[in-house]
Amino acid sequence: MVRANGVESEDQHWPWWPLLPLYPYGRRATHAEELISGEVWSFEQLQGVYYVAVPIRLTVVRVPGGLMLVNPLPPTRELLKKLADLEAVHGPVQTIVMPTASGLEHKLPLGPLARAFPQADLWVCPGQWSFPVQLPLSWLGVPKRRTRVLLDDGVPHPEICNWVSLGPLDLGVGRFQEISCFHRPSGALLVTDALVGISAEPSAVFDPDPTPLLFHARERGDEPLLDSVEARRRGWARLVLFASYLRPEPLDVPSLQQVLRQAFRPGLRSPREHFGLYPFSWKDGWQQAAAALMGDPAPRLQVAPVLERLVLPRARQALLRWLDALAGLDSMRWLVPAHYSAPLVFTPEVAAGFKEELLQRPWAPDQASWTFLAGIDRTLLRTKLVPQDPFTD
Repeated sequence: MVRANGVESEDQHWPWWPLLPLYPYGRRATHAEELISGEVWSFEQLQGVYYVAVPIRLTVVRVPGGLMLVNPLPPTRELLKKLADLEAVHGPVQTIVMPTASGLEHKLPLGPLARAFPQADLWVCPGQWSFPVQLPLSWLGVPKRRTRVLLDDGVPHPEICNWVSLGPLDLGVGRFQEISCFHRPSGALLVTDALVGISAEPSAVFDPDPTPLLFHARERGDEPLLDSVEARRRGWARLVLFASYLRPEPLDVPSLQQVLRQAFRPGLRSPREHFGLYPFSWKDGWQQAAAALMGDPAPRLQVAPVLERLVLPRARQALLRWLDALAGLDSMRWLVPAHYSAPLVFTPEVAAGFKEELLQRPWAPDQASWTFLAGIDRTLLRTKLVPQDPFTD
């Protein structure tokens, strides 16, 4: 049986990947890390398209009698074994929470994760929806009899957790709503997509296989994938640009003739190198664009550009009200998002200062690296797929 870094390949197998065919497809390595001693743990996997892979996190917190899982991930045998190690010390999984109304990357694993812990209570954000076909959660394997709706049916573990809603906002095809959890024993605020922190240092989840970093560190498709600290950081910076803007301003797409001319060279004729097919060319200035998104050494706190420009472009006030609510959590000390770095220092003073920062800069810009996202938003508005006024409350 093939082993990678001491882990049997079957332990990383995820059979339901065709339902959301994102890299790394049927094999999901899991990086586990304690974030806050004895209270909060992170389980990271990768997710992306064409090697544009970024970390996605299942967060585990200690609750009375056991553990609570927030933001589900594919429950591979590797992930379940790591969770079993925590259960042996802190007690069984008591609760599983999906705190976002959309988020297919968390919704699809919810059913399999629920079946792995048949005694756990399930809680989901109100207004669950799917596109293009609206499917009930039971069709996705989520057991109805032990599933409750956050806020509508109460909240889990109110004795140690505060739950703060961002939204609901009308997206046309569905709603955006995210309910963050403030875990008082650790001082950690758990969020899904609302805020992220991005470091200039790539996550350790890439260590078993840095191929996505090395693939995008190159300048041309006929270059080999050479591993080094500098190549990993360069590839990571470009992944951040891709994931943040989809098509950042410093990116050119070479002609098909040029892409094919550089492809299929000796040493590159394998799926790992995508046979040398590399349809990207980076212009001068890409380093500065990436540096504006990343922090070094501390991760840079921000609203992800895709969220700001495509989900919240006309809803800054909703985000500001949410930040006001967070600033009232006196013992808040940390932020643990479902993507990128964690934990980040996040006190009431930081939340208030971040709100002022948002007020002082343009919201959902149209220029430079934001141009492609702005074009998508204008198309959605023109075709009336999204509303001019997203508020539903």
